[in-house]
Amino acid sequence: MSDRRTFIRAAAVGVTAVLPVMSCGCATGKKDDNGAEDVGATEDLMREHGVLNRVLLVYEEGPRRLRAKEDIPPEVFHSTAELGRTFVEDYHERLEERYIFPAFERNGTQVELVRVLRRQHEAGRVLTDVILREATGDRYSKEENRQTLVTSCQSLIRTYRPHEAREDTVPFPALRKVLPAREIKNLGE
Repeated sequence: MSDRRTFIRAAAVGVTAVLPVMSCGCATGKKDDNGAEDVGATEDLMREHGVLNRVLLVYEEGPRRLRAKEDIPPEVFHSTAELGRTFVEDYHERLEERYIFPAFERNGTQVELVRVLRRQHEAGRVLTDVILREATGDRYSKEENRQTLVTSCQSLIRTYRPHEAREDTVPFPALRKVLPAREIKNLGE
């Protein structure tokens, strides 16, 4: 019983602990005129991947516990999927799709990679839809729906672990080669 409570508390803390990241920038270093941390656009995007990693941690541990026949309320998955939808998909990915990816496409650089990254974003949204649907009381109570939830969590992990690693190591560091420093600074703001 204490393991279950520990997991639920950890999931709740993991989900709520990222909320300040959305409002404060969560950076260290130089301060701007308003006292906020001065972080470049690419570093900010990489730090935002920390939220994605916290979501994926819940998606790793939750299915493990379900397979072990431990009792986990659907809210653990549902609230995590809501965070993934709101912060990762609707905020972070939209910024990449609106500002970062087009810079590479205009420059004719890493176009195939950008195409793959966009498809992975789309696949992630579909998987989040499934998790949100299956992590509701009536559906969650059925074993076949729990299996669909587990499969979707595993697919999301297999999609986003390499996705995040690729973005952090290929296009984000290369952004300064396709955009002038001033535009990168403006993106960060």
